Amino acid sequence: MTLLIALTLFALAVFLGIELISKVPPTLHTPLMSGSNAISGITLIGALVSAGSDHSTLATVFGFLAVTLATVNVVGGFLVTNRMLSMFKSKADTKPKRGR
Repeated sequence: MTLLIALTLFALAVFLGIELISKVPPTLHTPLMSGSNAISGITLIGALVSAGSDHSTLATVFGFLAVTLATVNVVGGFLVTNRMLSMFKSKADTKPKRGR
């Protein structure tokens, strides 16, 4: 019964997330990504705690998988945010300056 409740909650969260993200205007996407990266960092800490706890082998394997996926999410989120912010820079800001 607990597994069924967890799967139902997961499915509802997926559908709600898709609906919310698809309605975000492009001007708010970069701040939203930065906030999501902060939340993913918290998820990474929880995954590290889960992987490091000595409860069972299955919990350690799931914890390791969670650490891997959360790390990919955080790094990818920062790369996307950096790329989006670089689109707002002017051409004069991106040219390397020569100094003597």
